[in-house]
Formats: sequence, structure tokens, C-alpha cells
Amino acid sequence: MTMAKQGDIVRIHYTGRFDDGTEFDSSVGRSPLEFTLGAGEIIPGLEREIDGMAVGARKNVMISAEDAYGPHIAEHVQEVDRNLLPPEIVPTIGTRLQAESGDGRTVVFTITAADETTVTLDANHPLAGKDLVFEVELIEIATAA
Repeated sequence: MTMAKQGDIVRIHYTGRFDDGTEFDSSVGRSPLEFTLGAGEIIPGLEREIDGMAVGARKNVMISAEDAYGPHIAEHVQEVDRNLLPPEIVPTIGTRLQAESGDGRTVVFTITAADETTVTLDANHPLAGKDLVFEVELIEIATAA
């Protein structure tokens, strides 16, 4: 039986849920997710769970926030004057914005609150600080290492 190992290009189907059962993403009905095992292309906790799986195997796994998108960092949330946004942007909760940092990196923010004078921007990943549950099936090892 062929087992997935570091360096393999694998294809999986998955459904991701919060620990209350609410689904946040799924590949079901779409093409399987393809990635190189061990290359850091998916969250570390899920990658570790797939390492050693057999083709056709399914499992349900709980991935802690630390092994997923990390903790929610309060310092990554800031309230700014609404006038700092370009005039064509209507601040709506959930809207994602990009800005360039002082060192030239692109930073993605999510608007989490807005009123007449201020907008709250959160640079954390939307799933940061959340424990995640995945139902995963190893569909194929496309290329073995």
C-alpha cells in the first residue's frame, strides 16, 4: 500500500469546520487540492496528519490554532481615521484591503468595524486563533518523491 511521504505531490479532498461544526471551506465538488507534502504549502498541523496516510484513506482531525493559522495577535488590529482610506472604498465589515508596509511587503487587512469617523483593520489571517476540524481524504499521490 502506497503511503504519502515528505516530497510527494499529493491530492486531497477536505472539508474544514470550526469546532462548533460550521463549515468554512471544502474542496468537495471542486478539483482536489494539490500540494507537495513537506513544502509548507498548507497549514502545518494538517500536513503532519497527511504524512503517512494511504491513498483512499479518510480521517477527521482537530488542528489547534497554533498548528493552523497561529494565534490572534491583538497588536495586528488597529483603528484608523476613516479619511485615511481612499475615497472610493466604502468601509464594510468583512472587506479585505491591501496596503504596502514600510519595507515594501504587501499586508492584507480585513475591516472588522467601521463608524462615521474610524475603521478597525485586522491584519491577522481570518482563521487565526481558531481551532479547526478537517475531514480529509487522500485521493492520489500524483508524483512520489
